[in-house]
Amino acid sequence: MAKSSQSTADKTLRVRLVKSLGGVQARHRLSVKALGLGKINDVRELKDSPQVRGLINTVYYLVRVED
Repeated sequence: MAKSSQSTADKTLRVRLVKSLGGVQARHRLSVKALGLGKINDVRELKDSPQVRGLINTVYYLVRVED
């Protein structure tokens, strides 16, 4: 059982900003900043957690998730 909890803790997501933030709601800009993305084609490796998934779902039209 410890092995499965360890494997979920090690999962990461590669998130890439693929669209510009021009004309985007201020709340969505803050979500992109919280993901650690600033410029187009920035990529971050983030821990797979419900909080990160929620941020990604908020700005789904601006980012691409690469496994």
